Amino acid sequence: MESEVRDLRLSTGITVPCLVHGDAGTTPILLLHAWGESRGSFDRLIPLLTGFRVYAPDLRGQGGADKPEDGYSLAEQAEDAAAILDALDVNRAFVVGSSSGGYVAQQLAAGHPGRVAAMVLVGSPLSLQGRSAFADEVDALTDPLDEDWVRESLSWFPLLHNVPRWFLEDRVRDGLSMPAHAWKAILNGLCDATTPTESGTIKAPTLVLWGAKDNLLTRSDQETLAARIPGAVLTVYPDVAHMVLWEFPERVAEDATEFFRSIVDASKPPDAL
Repeated sequence: MESEVRDLRLSTGITVPCLVHGDAGTTPILLLHAWGESRGSFDRLIPLLTGFRVYAPDLRGQGGADKPEDGYSLAEQAEDAAAILDALDVNRAFVVGSSSGGYVAQQLAAGHPGRVAAMVLVGSPLSLQGRSAFADEVDALTDPLDEDWVRESLSWFPLLHNVPRWFLEDRVRDGLSMPAHAWKAILNGLCDATTPTESGTIKAPTLVLWGAKDNLLTRSDQETLAARIPGAVLTVYPDVAHMVLWEFPERVAEDATEFFRSIVDASKPPDAL
């Protein structure tokens, strides 16, 4: 199966690396990772998304992507996502967003409705408006980042199931690869943004996946998120915390695959819609 990393020069002025996995001509899926991570957070998910052409970029300020001083508002992050599709010559794709990556996905669907055929939101917020619980610690960051701080930051999101040590070490490396200004600017961009479901109408079929033990996102907010997107379905994982993707990539892959294939079966692949 074809797999390669491409450097994409975006119309928004930055260059980002993007993993391309799967057979050409199959249905495209764009994966959007969370704040402080990289495309590597999908390493355990991607091999399970069989029958799709998967695109997993590093997003602005993170991983191997360019890390400019500005351009981190939620709207600008969504414009990067649209520009990634342009650079890949993908007109329309399914989108999977993990945590804040799902917030970017919502903004992409609201601002560029023709680009998102359907989306799966994995532990994704309804709103991040206001000052984050982590803001004080992030505001105090300076370069070079302290590795102990990055490790400790992972405890903000408790894990209820075993996650491979190598995967957690990769997430530490993700955090250390980010300059302090990117940590701050991305978080501020998320918290300052108008809630996507209020700024525009999201018409893309949507599956919301949420862990019932989430210490960050409430069930009522997840129900509201699903209610604001016509036809959206909320699926609750009873014994999972916020990091749904980290804890159960197998189930995320199974549910996302079933959801996306139901849409393909009901119509046509996204680029043909």
